[in-house]
Amino acid sequence: MDLQQLKYFQTVARLEHMTRAAEVLNISQPALSKAISQLEHEVGAPLFERVGRAIRLNRYGALFLERTEPITQILDEAKQEIRDLVAPNSGTVAIGFTHSMGTRLVSRAVQAFQNEYPETEFEFVQRNSLPLVQDLNKGLCDLCLIPYLETDIPIDWRELWREEVYVIVPLHHRFAKQDTVRLQDLAEDPFVTIKEGNSLRQIQNHVFEQVGISPDIVFEGEEFHTVASFVEAGFGVGLLPDLQRIDGYQIKRLHVTDVVCERRIGIATMKGRYIPQVAKQFEAFVSEHLYHFTQL
Repeated sequence: MDLQQLKYFQTVARLEHMTRAAEVLNISQPALSKAISQLEHEVGAPLFERVGRAIRLNRYGALFLERTEPITQILDEAKQEIRDLVAPNSGTVAIGFTHSMGTRLVSRAVQAFQNEYPETEFEFVQRNSLPLVQDLNKGLCDLCLIPYLETDIPIDWRELWREEVYVIVPLHHRFAKQDTVRLQDLAEDPFVTIKEGNSLRQIQNHVFEQVGISPDIVFEGEEFHTVASFVEAGFGVGLLPDLQRIDGYQIKRLHVTDVVCERRIGIATMKGRYIPQVAKQFEAFVSEHLYHFTQL
């Protein structure tokens, strides 16, 4: 057994598809299949279940993955530390960010950073908050720009700024002519919300609990634009952060008065994991120039 076999195994386990894994690893599928078979023979048990054209870990494979991931992680961290010593201002930053963070903020920050450090490259992952934290845990990201999220995964999260979360209503709603509202006054309204796995959904659940509301949820959207469009169409009311940068929606924003309604945005890294020097520089750069990047 060698480290290359472990890398092959971990890639197949992550993608659950032999052909796609072979393409990512830049080897032929027969060669990859042979390497996995040799590994299974050496381990003494099958590691995958074949399900049609896809494959997935069985209980032996899941255990083997759990035990071997730290090995390759330690090796990757050791190699990264050496690269940082040799060339501290170059390398690749793997950054994850939510859909709302990706509208312009991330692109502006990356562009400005690369102007100062032109030898730096970036890899991007855009997903909801919970999947991003899971990616962080797997080592697929160096850092994530996400709202605060309650999770059992051991992360370090540092707040950058806070933003108000508003009630949004269609223009024909009974409260559309006012600027404030109590959540309690919306107890009988249908709600359009964001799906579970998004930090905003945690905020919504928390404030609903604080004011004693069990909302009638009629639709769960993947991202903010969808929620805004369904509210505009009259399916219900919703909760969203500042929508001043989203043009074209016929909705009214209302300040919430009976409970603190806000979300906190920050940078998350894995607790106890080595962070490449260039990723640390990017984190500090974002913090230093935050005001400029958020004035969109």
